[in-house]
Amino acid sequence: MSTPSNLVLTGFMGTGKSVIGRRVAAMASRPFLDMDAELEQRAGKSIVRIFAEDGEGAFRDAESALAAEWGGTPMGAVMACGGGVVLREQNIQALSANGMVVCLTARPDVILERTSKTNKRPLLETTDQEKRIRDLLRERAPLYARIPHQIDTSDLDPHTLALRLLHLWKAGGAGGGVLEPSKIQDSRADPMA
Repeated sequence: MSTPSNLVLTGFMGTGKSVIGRRVAAMASRPFLDMDAELEQRAGKSIVRIFAEDGEGAFRDAESALAAEWGGTPMGAVMACGGGVVLREQNIQALSANGMVVCLTARPDVILERTSKTNKRPLLETTDQEKRIRDLLRERAPLYARIPHQIDTSDLDPHTLALRLLHLWKAGGAGGGVLEPSKIQDSRADPMA
């Protein structure tokens, strides 16, 4: 099976899409594209400001336009999408047109630990972030579950995860399914940023 043109990483915030995506891109000598960073650049403001000033609907519209643009182009790139890209089915369809989509997952406690390091998460601007994470995960679970390739990033270092993704990408995604941590060797300790 040939390698899909793009490797598209999706999943909830704090699952490692950007950190691991950069590593895979470097290992494969391919470009890395970060959807949130691109949306911020195009809007000329942070995602927090887009949500505050324009609303979530405007952000989702811009996200969908970018998904259609990137999905329509075989770039041979590694793409890290925002956690809410799955909220609109057309986004995943567009991104799947020229790429293999992989959903990165993590346990809620791990997500809380990772996301508490930044204030760039407008959906977590609440007093009970853990409850908000659990609620959003519950709401999005059926959407994430539709993505055939799933990798739990909770207990593995970014290097090991990047190697596994690179192998999956080169194999063209043969087999699909959930990749259990017990089937992936932990090769190097490196905390998720």
